Amino acid sequence: MELTTKQLEKISKALGDAHRLKILMHISKHGGCGQCADIQNEIELAQPSVSHHIKILIESGLIRAEKEGRNYKYNFNCCLYKTYIESLETLLPQ
Repeated sequence: MELTTKQLEKISKALGDAHRLKILMHISKHGGCGQCADIQNEIELAQPSVSHHIKILIESGLIRAEKEGRNYKYNFNCCLYKTYIESLETLLPQ
């Protein structure tokens, strides 16, 4: 899978915020999935702020939302992340 310039930009912007990086680290530490309440407790942000950052991560494709009853579980999209890293490596001079 090859990423477009727009996709690279969107992912880079999503990764350019400390709170979003903390959310991804939290999800990664917990087997690649996390719930909003757990994320909120870990990064000490109000629920609306956590939801805002999660929305940006979902729009970038880095996480996927899965509904579980009344709550959502968020899964880290490892495949997209690896593709993103590989795409950045192509920028290195040959």
